[in-house]
Amino acid sequence: MQIIKLNATESTNAYLKNLVLEKELDDFTIVVANKQWNGRGQMGTKWEAEPGKNLTFSVLKKDLNLSVKNQFWLNMGVSLAIYDALRQLHVPDLSIKWPNDILSGRFKICGILIENILLGTKIQTSIFGIGLNVNQLDFGDLSQASSLKLILGRTFILDELLNSIMEQLRRYLDLISQNKGSILLSSYENVLFRRDKPSTFRDAQGELVMGFIKGVSAVGKLMVLLEDDVLTEFDLKEMQLLY
Repeated sequence: MQIIKLNATESTNAYLKNLVLEKELDDFTIVVANKQWNGRGQMGTKWEAEPGKNLTFSVLKKDLNLSVKNQFWLNMGVSLAIYDALRQLHVPDLSIKWPNDILSGRFKICGILIENILLGTKIQTSIFGIGLNVNQLDFGDLSQASSLKLILGRTFILDELLNSIMEQLRRYLDLISQNKGSILLSSYENVLFRRDKPSTFRDAQGELVMGFIKGVSAVGKLMVLLEDDVLTEFDLKEMQLLY
């Protein structure tokens, strides 16, 4: 496992993608940045971390040979790896907000961006971008953000957190390589934020709708029981779960 440490970069995902094009890299190559100024999340959302206070890194996974129809297994595996690493620290009220935000209570503490490289109908290579709020105390206007230090009241060593997450990540990627998607799905749904609770959503037209999250489909769509008792599947662009 090769670890590349950078003082600053635009985005660890972008840096690692460019590096993949330039030379042969080891499986599980990691790029860690002290500061990144253009970190991205799902659907192009941007977020900024205070330099040196958080864990911002990307991981290269090669030779996946995973069917495109099972790409959500990667979302579940990476999310669960971080969930389990944080559970070992006794972070309270942990959950995964679909598709792959990690929450403590109603506060977001970790975001994930996964980018895949395909060959035909198979995902051969994937880059997992992870941003974990660790020792940062001030998030400005981001009222829904928090950090491990704010929640647990102590300072954490970033390298130790990285090692813990990587240990869990390898375990879940082993399950994926063994085609045990059903195990991932069951574990993921068990910790899904707002599952079976009345929740408010914003649809693609900007309208607010009420419903109950019942789980996720085999391809990762959110299954919501709407007010008319119809179970409907939505992807990320069609429905946004509001806090």
